[in-house]
Amino acid sequence: MGPYLSQPKKDKTTTTGQGKSVIFAASEMQGWRNTMEDAHIHKPDVIQDISIFGVFDGHGGREVALFVEKHFIDELLKNKNFKDQKFEEALKETFLKMDELLLTPEGQKELNQYKATDSDESYAGCTANVALIHKNTLYVANAGDSRTVLCRNNINYDMSVDHKPDNPEEKSRIERAGGFVSDGRVNGNLNLSRALGDLEYKRDSKLRVNEQLIIAIPDVKKVELGPQDKFILMGCDGVFETLNHTELLKQVNSTLGQAQVTEELLRRAAEDLLDQLLAPDTSQGTGCDNMTTILVYLKK
Repeated sequence: MGPYLSQPKKDKTTTTGQGKSVIFAASEMQGWRNTMEDAHIHKPDVIQDISIFGVFDGHGGREVALFVEKHFIDELLKNKNFKDQKFEEALKETFLKMDELLLTPEGQKELNQYKATDSDESYAGCTANVALIHKNTLYVANAGDSRTVLCRNNINYDMSVDHKPDNPEEKSRIERAGGFVSDGRVNGNLNLSRALGDLEYKRDSKLRVNEQLIIAIPDVKKVELGPQDKFILMGCDGVFETLNHTELLKQVNSTLGQAQVTEELLRRAAEDLLDQLLAPDTSQGTGCDNMTTILVYLKK
């Protein structure tokens, strides 16, 4: 059995909601893949003036993505820097906290409950792309190749950069940690250089958390939002395989049109986008992944 089904699963799970300054729609679809390994979070007004959204694309199993989905917001809210409104540091610390929790006996036990198979050890991991909106400031923390794109003046303003093993900075760290990059993969295996989980790549006790083969430390990008900013598009890498950022925003804008944006209209925009991106067959390899997208409309 290959990684693909004979027919894609096109049914979607979509959640919509809104807060004081945002309306969102989050939609996920298994597509051609044998299993669904994505997870996501969406909390407008998690506390006053703060909304949080995130996409977690699992690999090697679904368990780490589900674990992060369950714990990320709780841990962020507990974080001292978060309470002090030092959001960049808070996001970085919460990414690292996910790995710390995964290593505890309780974390390992919980991972086992999420596993699709009964294997003894988990080799799973997940990307993490998290957007935090505080008043008029957007922070995006990213580890891996899920992305956030801001629609600014109806063109893309990219809020994250993929972490791939061939990136010079990533490759030199991997090699310093005693690893190698082959065919764009760490030790010929994993095609990401940063992720949550993947604990077998983080076990060198001589190295710090920012020196391991794979690291959980995100890049954080910050931008002030204004009237030129319409919506935020977040997605796992499957969303970005077939259309470029300009085309993706154009597709969403074509659904939104000039109408008053409502939860129902955003739901349609998110679901139509996933349908548009799904490949007709698996011959090309693109458009065949699990797909998750979150659209966050910024109220004026």
